[in-house]
Amino acid sequence: MKILQFLAKLCAVLAGVLLTAITLMTCASLIGRNLLDTTLAGDFELTGVVTGAAIALFMPFCQIQRGNIIVDFFTAKLSQASNDRLDRFGALLLGLIFGLLAWRTVLGGLNSYATHSETQILGFPEWTVYAAMVPPFVLTCVIGFYQAVFGFDGGRNASTAVDELEAHI
Repeated sequence: MKILQFLAKLCAVLAGVLLTAITLMTCASLIGRNLLDTTLAGDFELTGVVTGAAIALFMPFCQIQRGNIIVDFFTAKLSQASNDRLDRFGALLLGLIFGLLAWRTVLGGLNSYATHSETQILGFPEWTVYAAMVPPFVLTCVIGFYQAVFGFDGGRNASTAVDELEAHI
């Protein structure tokens, strides 16, 4: 679990760096547009490209921190064990969904590469955004599956769970 936590944090830091860079670029563009009567060409395109990649990069950290929205209106009166099972099932579903997203993103990126799809103003190749989104989607998938199997305790009982699993084999 420690390696998953490290990778999730690394993704989040990279996303933060990207968003900081795009914020500084937007500020420079606005200052240039309003004070110097000049602008950065394609700033809107770069904002969209970087924001899409950053959102994907934040996903693993969000899942490992259990930061996704949970609506517990129907489960508030269930036992802790029942809620834990439902949380694990939710993690399994999330893992499956992110596996599907990763697969479809790979296919979208390959199609974008094959058709030489680019942004309109800068001619920035769109496949690079797809390529940046696949690793965090795969990592989120792996985290979801890990949490579905071993729970949400940060891996503290993972060795016990692995021992129990090996005992059954």
